[in-house]
Amino acid sequence: MLDLLPRHLNSWKVAHGGVIMTMLDIAMAIAGRSIDPGSRGGVTVEMKTSFLQPGPAGTRLVAIGKAFHRSTTMSFCEGEIRDSDDRLIAKAIGTFKTLGRTDASRRDLRPLPAAGGGGDGG
Repeated sequence: MLDLLPRHLNSWKVAHGGVIMTMLDIAMAIAGRSIDPGSRGGVTVEMKTSFLQPGPAGTRLVAIGKAFHRSTTMSFCEGEIRDSDDRLIAKAIGTFKTLGRTDASRRDLRPLPAAGGGGDGG
């Protein structure tokens, strides 16, 4: 749930798309994690969002997530954002890779080397 404040708005004075996508991402990730009790978290693999109408300034946005399928390592989820008048603002579908505690602690998080490591440029 988020009460839209001026800092959440874009130049047209409606909810910024990044705010809406962040809320959807979090709601779906929580839903995906809820169907695997051993999960320690997850990462977004893919997310598609449709913006249906603007989230007007001064309203409250509510995000709802639902997991509809789980494989051994992936959760498939959907989410939606509604405003305080129950209007559908945005809808998303996402795929999340489930990580156990040991998966996250073993991950090498060093940056990848820069692309184009020399040569003749061709």
